[in-house]
Amino acid sequence: MQDPGTVAVYFVASPLQYLAARRIALDFERGARQVLVWYKPGLKGIVDPAQWDACAYLPWPRWEPAPGFFGRHRQLRRNVDLVAGLVGKCERLLLHSAVFDTEAINYFLRALPERAGAREMHARILPDGLISIRRYPLSWTRRALQYVRRLRRLFAPELSYWCFPGDRIGSDAPFCDRIYVVPGLPHEYPVGKVRTLAALAEFSGADGVPAGSGRRALVVGQPLVGAGLLAPADLAPLAGRVRDWLAAQRLDDVDYKPHPKDPAHELYHPDYRVIEPSHPLELHLAHTQYAAVVGVRSSVLLFARQIYPRSVPVVSFGWTNLKFKSPDEERDMRRAFEQCGVVLQ
Repeated sequence: MQDPGTVAVYFVASPLQYLAARRIALDFERGARQVLVWYKPGLKGIVDPAQWDACAYLPWPRWEPAPGFFGRHRQLRRNVDLVAGLVGKCERLLLHSAVFDTEAINYFLRALPERAGAREMHARILPDGLISIRRYPLSWTRRALQYVRRLRRLFAPELSYWCFPGDRIGSDAPFCDRIYVVPGLPHEYPVGKVRTLAALAEFSGADGVPAGSGRRALVVGQPLVGAGLLAPADLAPLAGRVRDWLAAQRLDDVDYKPHPKDPAHELYHPDYRVIEPSHPLELHLAHTQYAAVVGVRSSVLLFARQIYPRSVPVVSFGWTNLKFKSPDEERDMRRAFEQCGVVLQ
């Protein structure tokens, strides 16, 4: 049964955040009125309006200001009106975002409860991939900027910035009572606030995407020789290693997703099935039951590791032969993959 007195609002900017919002809505905020707001145009292809009580695209004021003078300021006010219309009246308001030290999101902390007549408001942190593995302390400059942003209330009372110290995302702020994390990913958040989500993948065949058989694997292609990341002589041995590993795992039903900038399909093998999903790859992953996801250094591997349970191996091959711009780039990228739980072969 829906609780008309509680409204959960989700501000999302990435496929991972969208999937996390769906999991929170199903597992933690079930019964509340569910309102989704996305502020990256590319997410439109992922959003399923039927899964939400209300949803809308929110223009980012800095990048999409209203026409004319003071367009950024007027867009902020328009955004408040837009979301307040989606929320309606309620007694309890739950605001979810990956970060709260940004003018595009922060003003809602005070504006929405007042417009909705809510007597109670809590802010909750959405997971944001590798950004969520460490804290980002606010500098004195950023703290000062918060107070500058607060001056907007002199011209628009509803735009009253909520200043706070500590971590930039708002994990230490008094308005934050809960922080959601994906399983297995390290973090530095206060233990008492943390809630761990279940695996974000949903093997339901939703949106016309068929669920796999359980012994199906995905090879993520990317330009290697073509992008100067690998010597031509190393490509065939690398592709062979990937194919041998899949065979050793008894995974002979293999999808190959080519990269748009890799017309040569460098990691392809004749045994693979080339796929070109009509929807974003992130959504395909979330609704397709792969038994393993493998590749080289594609960011898709990081995404796959965060949405699939640990029983599904996500493996990166070829690191000993890859070329990097600098030792620092190699160190940082290796650390990111390892911290996320991707196995380096």
